[in-house]
Amino acid sequence: MDASHGKAASPFKQPKAVWAVAFACVISFMGIGLVDPILPALADSLHASPSQVSLLFSSYLIVTAVAMLFVGWVSSHLGAKRTLVIGLAIIVVFAALAGTSGSINGIVGFRAGWGLGNALFIATSLAVIVASASGGFGGAIILYETALGLGIAVGPLLGGELGGISWRGPFFGVAALMAVALVATLAFVPSLPKPKRPVSPIAPLKALRHRGLLTMGIMALLYNWGFFTMLGYAPYPMELDAHELGLVFTGWGLLVAAFSVFFAPRLQARFGTAPVLYANLLGLGIVMAIIAAGVSTPTVVIVAVIVSGAFIGINNTLTTQAVMLVSPVERPVASSAYGFLRFIGGGLAPFAAGKLADATDLSVPFWLGAATFLLAIPVLASGHSLLRQAETHTGDSEPATPSLTPVGIPAPASEAPPVIVAVSSHDKAAAIVDAAARLARDTGSPLEVVHVQQTVVVEELAVDTETTDQARAAVTAHLDRLAAHGIAASGQILTSIGNHAAAGRALAQHAADVHARAVAVGHSPRGPLTQFADGSFTSALTHAATCTVALIGPDHTPRHLTMDTLAELRNSAVRGS
Repeated sequence: MDASHGKAASPFKQPKAVWAVAFACVISFMGIGLVDPILPALADSLHASPSQVSLLFSSYLIVTAVAMLFVGWVSSHLGAKRTLVIGLAIIVVFAALAGTSGSINGIVGFRAGWGLGNALFIATSLAVIVASASGGFGGAIILYETALGLGIAVGPLLGGELGGISWRGPFFGVAALMAVALVATLAFVPSLPKPKRPVSPIAPLKALRHRGLLTMGIMALLYNWGFFTMLGYAPYPMELDAHELGLVFTGWGLLVAAFSVFFAPRLQARFGTAPVLYANLLGLGIVMAIIAAGVSTPTVVIVAVIVSGAFIGINNTLTTQAVMLVSPVERPVASSAYGFLRFIGGGLAPFAAGKLADATDLSVPFWLGAATFLLAIPVLASGHSLLRQAETHTGDSEPATPSLTPVGIPAPASEAPPVIVAVSSHDKAAAIVDAAARLARDTGSPLEVVHVQQTVVVEELAVDTETTDQARAAVTAHLDRLAAHGIAASGQILTSIGNHAAAGRALAQHAADVHARAVAVGHSPRGPLTQFADGSFTSALTHAATCTVALIGPDHTPRHLTMDTLAELRNSAVRGS
């Protein structure tokens, strides 16, 4: 019965295809922050006003927004690799053309073409990484989140360094790096199968008829209005050169990345999605009001912009999860609809801010940005009941929070409490199930296999790590293998969107409902730092479970997990990293 086992593979031991796309992701995420350090230099060199320079954001984001409506249709007809390659090629061409341009209008036009390539790339990059990764999706998501953090943090730094040489430097730099990524993608990424059912080009617009999705989309539009007002206009009152601006926005980017990946899930697990968003939008409104009131004091603006990175990181993560929670349509369609509204808000804001600044003074766009952050709060509140229903499984809509679906024939009734084993799709899953089967045999308990199927949410993207059919096949394979060795077991699929802690709590509740003897988990392919962190699946399960939670594996005896052992495992992982 023993499956292959051994030490879990590092999430960074991935095929060349994954590394090629991950590298391209880093450069893509640099795209917005890269130009911030050169905005004043562009205005001076090309004799343009700040409102004219702000159109670099508007053209880029508006084209990205409109293209988001159609990228699902394009990808479903061309396939993910072709869509990815076309997007990369467009970015290379238009980034290079922007660097050769001699007028602000030319750069604005070429940034629009860049936005088209960006939409094609970001809509398919995460799906390609997940599909190409080895050892399950866990390592793929770590790589994608790492690429996200590096791109956001390093983009302004690289923009400042290259911009210190010439304002053309960042554009040529992106073109060169994306050309390398394009060649690597062509060489290493295999062709991936097209979806069985093509996506309709008008599906995202139709999806906006759903109140929950529209409400969250409008909230995101207002949030991005304030965000891109700050991003497009804050460099001017700072009165810094390109290198110094690069350092400021690197500090901002580090906070965005850290709070998006590490802190947002923990806050969500502790307080819930809506309360965190309310507080976060209020915090952003206060920070933007400080910028508006202190616009004549560069130090105030610098500090406020850097601090805003923490709020923006939290908002980027939780807004997308809120959209997925309330959306009754397929995840890619919901992502496209949400991305359309989000980027439209970001694109219109710099244009409107420029007009306001020209007609009044530089503080007015920031006051308007503060107002849009605050206005997003009552908009979110208007959909609060929908979000609460989704998080608590009430209401008439299909639940979007963790839910269990039985698979196969139920095991014969037994008076003994069951042992539950939770696994996901990775190459050590069979070994973990087999170790749990031995634990169930030794305690005279029936075994229940719970396969955790997750929709991964990163920024505006939501990607199903596997189809329902694939998850069902994985459970069936476990049950068939156990049955071949005379072990009766039942199976369940635990479906979860983004929130790992919610999935852990849902499994703890299920274990209490069936009076389980123990819940067993194996070592995660995402590594111990992620597995045992606050807000993780394992941590939330351990905190919420009323029965024993055991860490199992093929090569060691089960270890009882408690709050103390979780802390010990976390500290051990930190010392070993």
